[in-house]
Order: sequence, then C-alpha cells, then structure tokens
Amino acid sequence: MSDILIEQKSGEKVRELIDGQLINGSISRRAVISVTDSADLDMHDENSLKYISNPNRLNDFEDINGFFSKTNSRLLHGGFFIGYAETKDIRKKRILNSLPLPVNYIYYSFDYLIKRVAPKIVLAKKIYNFFTRGRGKVLSRAEILGRLCVCGFEIVNEGYTKKVFYFVARKNSQPLPEAGSACAPLITLDRVGKGGKIIKVYKMRTMHPYSEYLQDYVYKMNNLQKNGKMREDFRITTIGRFLRRVWIDEIPMIINWFRGELKLVGVRPLSAHYFSLYNKKLQEKRIRHKPGLVPPYYADLPGSLEDIMKSESKYLASYEKNPVITDFRYFFRAWFNIIFRRARSN
Repeated sequence: MSDILIEQKSGEKVRELIDGQLINGSISRRAVISVTDSADLDMHDENSLKYISNPNRLNDFEDINGFFSKTNSRLLHGGFFIGYAETKDIRKKRILNSLPLPVNYIYYSFDYLIKRVAPKIVLAKKIYNFFTRGRGKVLSRAEILGRLCVCGFEIVNEGYTKKVFYFVARKNSQPLPEAGSACAPLITLDRVGKGGKIIKVYKMRTMHPYSEYLQDYVYKMNNLQKNGKMREDFRITTIGRFLRRVWIDEIPMIINWFRGELKLVGVRPLSAHYFSLYNKKLQEKRIRHKPGLVPPYYADLPGSLEDIMKSESKYLASYEKNPVITDFRYFFRAWFNIIFRRARSN
C-alpha cells in the first residue's frame, strides 16, 4: 500500500510511524511489511519478520485478537507492530461536531448502543457481526492496548492525531491464555490470598475490556497517587467510577467470603503486581492470613503507599495478638469513617 493512501486513511503521524521514524531511528520503508488482514500474514513464515504495519483501522476487524496473535506469530522476538484505530472518544467528538443539536446527541446515543454495547453482548454480537461482518466496532484506548498485551506485545509508543489513535508495540512473548470473557459485567481477578495462593476474586467490571492486562504498563507510565491507587487511570469507565464510589463493584466479593477465601475484616486482596510493591517483611506477614472485605485502609485513612503499608502492618500485628477484638474495633472504625467522614478508596 502506498504512503499516500496510508496518509489519507490514518494521517501523517501514522505514515511517519510506518516509515519507522519512531522505532530506533530511521528504518528503510522496504523493511516494513504492510498487511491489511490475516490472509496477508499467511504469505509469510512464522518468526520471519521484524516490522509489520497495518494501514487499516482496527475497528473493522471482526477478530482483533486473532489478527494480533497471528501478527505475533509472524514477528521475530523483539519485532515491531504498528497500527491505529478510531477510539470511542475520537468517534464521539467527530459525531457531535458533524451534526447540529440535538440531532447529534440522539445519533450518538444510538451509535453507542449499536456499535459499542451490542458487540460486547453474546447474542447481540452475533447479530451485529452477521449484518456488519464485524466492521465499525467502537474501541477504547484501554481495550486496544490490553488486547495487544494479551497477544504477547508490550507497548513502545502511543499517541493521537486529529483522526486516530496509533500505537507501536513490540513482541515480547507468546499470546497469553484469556481468563473468561474480557467484556462480561461480572469478572474474576487474580489476587494473592492466604499462603500466597492465587485466588479468583469476583467483582463488577469498572474498567474497559482487557484493562486488567495493563496494570504494569499504567504503573510504569503514571505511578501511584497518594492513596495508593493508579494515577490518572484511563482504564476506568465513567460508570465504573460511580460503581467504585458506592462500592457496588465489590458486592460480588461476598461470594469469596462464603467460599472461605476472604474474611470480613482484613488486608485488601492484591494483584501480584501491587503485592510486589510491598516490602518483603509485610509480604510474608500478609500471606499468613486471609484477605478481607473491609480493609484497615478505611479505619486509618492512610495517604500514601508507605502509609498503607504501615496501616496494614499495624493491623496485622494487632490481629495476631487478639484477632476478635482487633477485627471488631477495625470494623466499626471503618464504617464510622465511611458514613460520617465519607471515606472512599479512590
């Protein structure tokens, strides 16, 4: 595909990426293999290419993960993949700016339901794909990057033009096995439980699909806020922020409580990545006990990751001396802060 057509479809910035100007300096245009679909990849041997670009937007691929995985198989380890898409935010702005009020908002509402919500529902997805062949799906930035990580890529570069969102990804592993539906409203997340055992914690989805695969990337990019949460976490949806604020997202964790994997009061169940940020002594102390539904965070209201670790160390030391009284005291202190001081975790 010619440079002119690439620029017409995705903008000058993406053409520059395909020219290789953002990957270890300038790269010969001939070194970059341009593919438009999975059939083009079949023409190349596995582990044979160093640079692959896709001049078509990802929104029009019926099986995005399948295309990403096949791209991974054709690249050498450390090889680069360049692509682009129209994200939900770009699409929203384009629609609202192209039509007059109130027609633009009415059109956008139907567009969102049909092209964003429907492809995430099993039956509606089949109907959508039947009529559209999977074209025109609305994707978020987090979903695109998360899908890349699932398919064995690490994110090297990303950005926006007026028209599209673009990315440069590097192959660093084989595709990962996906755990359940990445779009389901009820999800299970891997968390470190008692004895260091990984348990599946149930929660309502508050992030864009595939966001759970981006935790390390977001941490490296933005670090943590004072309250120990990810700073400027673009993975959280608008509805998700509300669900977190009123704890609706954590209600399914009661299932883990009934199963005996969590107790009522205790340290918060952490992902392996977040657990790795703790000091070794606290890690060892943590895994001697079950995590809890009501963490000491709400009782002490720590202001930083260091303060959170001090709070948990204090709780665990007290719990090991007198578990019943400690949990009773922390439970009522936590709910006092939640009700009267409007304590929130984020």
